[in-house]
Amino acid sequence: MTLINTNNPIIIGIDHGYGNIKTAHCCFKTGVAAYNKEPTFKNDLLVYDGRFYTIGEEHKEFIPDKMTDSDYYILTLAAVARELNIRKLTSASVHLAAGLPLTWVSEQKDSFRAYLLQNEAADFSFRGVEYHVEFTGADIFPQGFSAVADRLREFKGTNMLCDIGNGTMNVMYINECRPIQRKCFTEKYGTHQCMLAVRESLMRQFGVAVDDAVIERVIRFGTADIGEKYKTAITEAATEYVAGIFRRLREHEYDPELMRLYVVGGGSCLIKNFGEYEKGRVIINDDICATAKGYELLATQKRQKKGGIV
Repeated sequence: MTLINTNNPIIIGIDHGYGNIKTAHCCFKTGVAAYNKEPTFKNDLLVYDGRFYTIGEEHKEFIPDKMTDSDYYILTLAAVARELNIRKLTSASVHLAAGLPLTWVSEQKDSFRAYLLQNEAADFSFRGVEYHVEFTGADIFPQGFSAVADRLREFKGTNMLCDIGNGTMNVMYINECRPIQRKCFTEKYGTHQCMLAVRESLMRQFGVAVDDAVIERVIRFGTADIGEKYKTAITEAATEYVAGIFRRLREHEYDPELMRLYVVGGGSCLIKNFGEYEKGRVIINDDICATAKGYELLATQKRQKKGGIV
C-alpha cells in the first residue's frame, strides 16, 4: 500500500452539479442506483459499506438541499476514485474543494462541508479497483465565480457572470476585478428546464418521446442524426429557452452596452448555439470542468496563505 502523506494532501475539486459531476479531468452523469446485491451490469460500479452503486446511469432529480440523501457522498467517492486513477494511486490523503450556488453558500457551506467529511476515511472499490482515502478537510466556494477565479484581471469595468447549470442559473456582478456580494442571484432556470420545454414541444407537435441523449446532442452541438422536423422543433424550443435566459438577465439589469457578459457552465453551449448576442461583448467559456479547476485553484491559494505545503 502507498504511504499516505497527510501533511501534503491531494486537492481534488468537485463540481457537484445536478446534471453532471465534474472534476478537473472528468465529467459523468449525476446518477446513483443502489442495490443490496451485486447487479448484473457492472459498468461504473462502486461498492461501499456493503452496498452496490451504479454511477452515472441517470441524472439526479433537482433538489435544493444536496444533503437530503447519501447520493452526493457516493458520487464524491466516485469522483475521487477517477482522479486518483489518473494519478495511478489507490491510497491517498485528500482535501476536497467543492461549491454551492452563489446565494446558498453562506447558509449551507458548513453543513455541506460536514456532509462531505462525514467519515475521516473511506474504503471502497470503483470499477473493480480498491481505494483507501483519508479526508483531511474540505473548502466550499461559490459556484460560477470559481470558474473565472484565475482570470479576474480581465474583469475591468462592469461585468455580469452567468453560470448556467442543469438545475440553477447563477448570476454575479464582478466590477473592477472584484465580485459584488450584494449583487448575486440564483434562479431555478438551468438546462433541465430547457429539456422539459423540448420534450413538451416534441410531444405536442408529433406525439413522440425523443431520447434525452438525442436532445442533449442537439443542445450541445446544434445538430444530431435525426429527421429535420424534429431537429427544427428542438432548435426552436432551445432558442426560446435562451431568449428566456436573456430576459432574466435583463431583470437583473443586464445591458450589453454597459457591461460585458461572461457565460460559464454546462449550459454555455446553449448560448453559443442558439443565442442572439453581440459576440464582442459576450465571452463564453465552454470548458465544463472550469468550475472544478477553479475550486482546486482557490483551495491551493488558501492553503498557501496558511503556510501549507502544496
